[in-house]
Formats: sequence, C-alpha cells, structure tokens
Amino acid sequence: MIKQVLNFVKMSQKSYVAGSAYPPLETGVLRIYSMRFCPFAQRTRLVLQHKNIPHENVNVHLVKKPEWFLERNPFGLVPTLEIDDKVIYESNICSQYLDDVYPGDKLTPSDPYQKARDQMLIDTFGKAVGQFYKIARNGEDFEEFKKSLGRYEEELSKRGKYFGGNNKPCMVDFALWPWFERLELLEEKGFKLTEAEFPNLSAWVKTMYQLPAVKATMFDKESHMRFLTSYREGNPDYDFGL
Repeated sequence: MIKQVLNFVKMSQKSYVAGSAYPPLETGVLRIYSMRFCPFAQRTRLVLQHKNIPHENVNVHLVKKPEWFLERNPFGLVPTLEIDDKVIYESNICSQYLDDVYPGDKLTPSDPYQKARDQMLIDTFGKAVGQFYKIARNGEDFEEFKKSLGRYEEELSKRGKYFGGNNKPCMVDFALWPWFERLELLEEKGFKLTEAEFPNLSAWVKTMYQLPAVKATMFDKESHMRFLTSYREGNPDYDFGL
C-alpha cells in the first residue's frame, strides 16, 4: 500500500515520456524533476519538504526520457531543479543549493570545519550505496556493508539523536535516509539492521520515520519491492500504484 503526504504547489504524478510536450513553467516557480522511487531524488525532495519550500514536482520516465528534459540536463538524471533561467542537477548540489537560497531551518552548519565533516559523511556514503546494490542484486557478502555502516553507527554515538544533534536533523540525515528506508529490501537476501549490532542507527531509523518530511516522501516496503522487481525485469514501473 502506498502512503504519501504531499506538499507541492503543483504535482505531476505520472511520468512524462519521450514525445510529450514540455509542461510550461510559471515565472518564479521552483520545479523539481524527479522519479517517485529514486533515492537520489528523494534526498532533495526531503529537503524541499523539511524546509517547506513551495515547489512543483514533475516526474520523468528515466528510460524514455523527454527531449525537453535532456535539454535541461544532458545526463538525463534526477533530481534536477529549474526556476526561471536556472537549472541545477546532482542530488547533493541540488540540496545544498536549496539550503543556501532558502535559509530558514538551515541544514548545514555555519562552522567551516563541521560543515566539512558533514560533507565527508555524505560524500563517502557512496561506498555503502554501492554495497547496498550489490547485496540487492546478488546477495553479496555483508561484512563490507556492515563495516561501512559501522562508521555511521560510531558517528551517531557522538552526535546524538540525529546526525544534526539531539534537537534536529541536518543535511547528513536526509542524504543518508533514502537507503535506510530501503534496507528492508535486503531482508530477502539475508541482511537486517539489528539493534544488537547497530543500536544507534536502529534508534535513528525509528526517529526518522516520525519526521514529516520522511512521511511526505516515503513508500512502504511493498511498493519499493514492486518497483525493484519491475526494474530487475528490465521494465521499471515508474507509475506503479497510480
């Protein structure tokens, strides 16, 4: 069952495909080009929701990409932001842009050293992401993945409830979250995040599920599994559940 709380100016749920007409963009309106099940796009959608930034969402088909989308992002990847004559892409860059332009409830610290430490956690999480997908595809050995997660388990023990401290999440929390939401997908391969091995991360996952931004962007295990299955079969169902 799919549950989503939506906080958009306008929303396009079904994916635009090649040959479709470009949806006109109103002056001054921020738009995110997204795909409903993409964890990288979810990173930026989490920031949009957490900071309550008015925007519209346009989903695109990542196999049959609209020509007008490729004109805006030649790599054809989501997320991509557009407002007036400005186009920004790459998930971490999009999220940082939003935090810089919409300063309310800042997600990045003002201290340069702490900001660098946070960015290191985000940038080096790519290794864990790669291991996640190896397990999802082939049920690879879990030890390297556990080792990668162990670094974040230790960091949380020093930081508190969130990576942003005890009081509020920061950019690190939202940059990592999409893959923790999808950890249940690895249970069929034999991996499970346990309180015994990862007490801090396990508590963090429960806490994150209570955030309005997470509730607004999440899908349940069944929906993620249905999409992953369609992706594995070579025919990703970007519009599943609509």
